[in-house]
Amino acid sequence: MKDKTIKTMRFFGLGFLEPLLKALSGEETQKNLTEFIKKTLFPIASILLFILVWHLGASALYNKEAEARIEKAKTEQGEEAAKAMADCIASGDVSCQPNTLPSPKQVYQAYIALWKDHLQISENKSDFREKVADTNAQREEQGLSPITYTGRPSFLDQIGTSLKTVAAGFLLALFIAVPIGIIIGLSDVLRNSFNWLIQILKPVSPVVWLLLVFMIVKTVITDPNMDKSFIISFISVGLCAMWATLVNTSMGVATVDKDYINVSKVLKLSIGKQIFKIILPASFPLIFTGLRITVSVAWMVLIAIELLAQSPGLGSFVWEEFQNGASDSNAKIIVAMFVIGIIGFLLDRIMLTVQNFMTFSKA
Repeated sequence: MKDKTIKTMRFFGLGFLEPLLKALSGEETQKNLTEFIKKTLFPIASILLFILVWHLGASALYNKEAEARIEKAKTEQGEEAAKAMADCIASGDVSCQPNTLPSPKQVYQAYIALWKDHLQISENKSDFREKVADTNAQREEQGLSPITYTGRPSFLDQIGTSLKTVAAGFLLALFIAVPIGIIIGLSDVLRNSFNWLIQILKPVSPVVWLLLVFMIVKTVITDPNMDKSFIISFISVGLCAMWATLVNTSMGVATVDKDYINVSKVLKLSIGKQIFKIILPASFPLIFTGLRITVSVAWMVLIAIELLAQSPGLGSFVWEEFQNGASDSNAKIIVAMFVIGIIGFLLDRIMLTVQNFMTFSKA
């Protein structure tokens, strides 16, 4: 078959491609080509298929909504109004466009609009800082707080705020769950005594945690200059997300190989050295599994908590766009959805990388 192909190529004056054909005919090369198709071309094809299905679905919903509007105009106002509505929809006038699932093109346009808006806001901030630089220098000499920019944040600013909130919540969960998990894991009595409390508090809704934290923070923190919404948000995120780490840490500590514990006793290690040199390294795989779940849960509940706490961030952005009802609001919400998903995926990959670096395989 290969010889026949080479003869055909030579007949048509394509003999210069003969070395390429021979190179691709090797068994190893064919195997690599198959792997390339499986790992690269198939994922690309799945992305294109997803975009195609999305486009077709958006078009179908658009047409259905458009027909419903035309039919409504015909029923309520007659044929002439129905024709006017159809002409308005066909013209692309935003005042009469169906407000339904945006197409991939509209979402891309919304992304570009958000990026341009960010650049404009960044320029405004820079101009503001230049204008108040001398005034702020004088206020600093007088011991006064500087004048800060109070304009609306851009989409990228809100992403940064959400990342800051989830990072603070994750650290809070880490500092609460890991020590308590170690203490509970070291004692069967404590683990059995407090297991009921963990199982009751673990499934509590983020809304309930938010309300509980709000009750406490508004009473404890009375300084008007402190950002209470941020404090409420990150504490609520930490309390919602810490349970997977707490359970996995206690389980990891409780299931440490007894031979390791016996060796530590033979070496007469103190309890502190036992924890940091024996128990923690042996428990890292389960602890990091819990931390990965904690990061994912923290990022998921963050959106709802930011929305309810009226804290700046992606949750607030999504709600404002939903309330706004502008022609591109739905597209901007879809942009935010993809950003939330991509950041969640990246956070999980980061935790997996740290886990692989910090843990070891029994093999």
